[in-house]
Amino acid sequence: MTDTPTLPLAGRAADLVGSVIDSSTSLLAKQRHDIVRFAMGSPAPEAIPTHLLAQIGVHEIGAESPDAFDYAATEGDPTLRDALLTELEGTTDATTPERLTITSGGMQGLDLAFKLFVDPGDLVVVESPTYTNGSATARSYQGELLEVPVDAEGVQVDRLEEMVAAVRPPKVIYTIPTFQNPSGASMSLERRHRLLELARQWGSLVIDDDPYGMLRFAGEQLPSLHELADGDPLVLSVRTFSKVIAPGLRVGWVDAAPELQQLLINAKQAMDTCTNLPMQRLIAGFLRAGYLRKHVAVQREVYRQRKVAMQTALAEQLGDRVRWTDPEGGFFLWVTFEDDVDTEALFEVALAEGVAFIPGNAFSPGKHFPNALRVCFAATSPARIHEGVARLRRAVDRVV
Repeated sequence: MTDTPTLPLAGRAADLVGSVIDSSTSLLAKQRHDIVRFAMGSPAPEAIPTHLLAQIGVHEIGAESPDAFDYAATEGDPTLRDALLTELEGTTDATTPERLTITSGGMQGLDLAFKLFVDPGDLVVVESPTYTNGSATARSYQGELLEVPVDAEGVQVDRLEEMVAAVRPPKVIYTIPTFQNPSGASMSLERRHRLLELARQWGSLVIDDDPYGMLRFAGEQLPSLHELADGDPLVLSVRTFSKVIAPGLRVGWVDAAPELQQLLINAKQAMDTCTNLPMQRLIAGFLRAGYLRKHVAVQREVYRQRKVAMQTALAEQLGDRVRWTDPEGGFFLWVTFEDDVDTEALFEVALAEGVAFIPGNAFSPGKHFPNALRVCFAATSPARIHEGVARLRRAVDRVV
């Protein structure tokens, strides 16, 4: 019997940690009992404009568009680029053609940014807690992560300054400034300005990841980091249609300094050549018909109602044991237990009770949130939200 050969893996393979969030999709698909799904950050099935997309698809990717199944230009199909530039006019994300690159979802935008800017050992600032796929992508390029706390006004920029002074300037600052995933917090205007000042002082790239900015249902609109940067090449903005139209489309965009566009194209050509052309054409038709703003306006009110339903249910079922955030938009509440509840252990019991969430430690490379969890309110009706939180209470009673 011969010995099994050792596979010649690259050193970076050890840093491919995967995503607890994405893995939950496969896990839930294997379950055979009813589960209230607070885990994935996605719109509800009924929130996806399926019929409109189907109607548009007949024209945009049907017989009237015979080239729709061909390769596309790597920087994006002209029909989508033009429609998107028009859609963004007058908004906080308004841009120009030489800054725009269409991507295969927001995650490809993050991957491109980290690929272009992070060498092994570079310091990468991430929020704590943060989107686990974002920090995992930074780790995949062997960046050294520095976790900076988040509070109700977003990343604590004063703490960032103190923590960086104790080590070295970061190569990259990764932030989700608006309705942050997982906390739901939005960075205050004062902190946005100060963050950009520090980035310029240190020569650090700011990756401005904003999937939820269109989904404000309360409070006053804040200028995006993209707008405040006013063309500063140190800000690279990542956007996606996944949260505002449908995640399965896998289409997003990157807004970056014009001198980066060819590098982004080169890097993307080594990944997938181009973003799915039929889906680009579908979204272009959706935008040109004026559907996006109408659709988002409806969803904002739906999500506001569901956030309130989630907070009401938490107060009724767990008000004496937890505290939670109060976002003005987006998809998520961040729930923290006042006592010593291990939410990773709670997850298994909760799943058996018929409710799913994401444990807090999934959002921290250093696992700093063992007694917290994230719930998505956007994908679930108010009645199901109340049922799901009741199931969560039963699971808590079993483990405490």
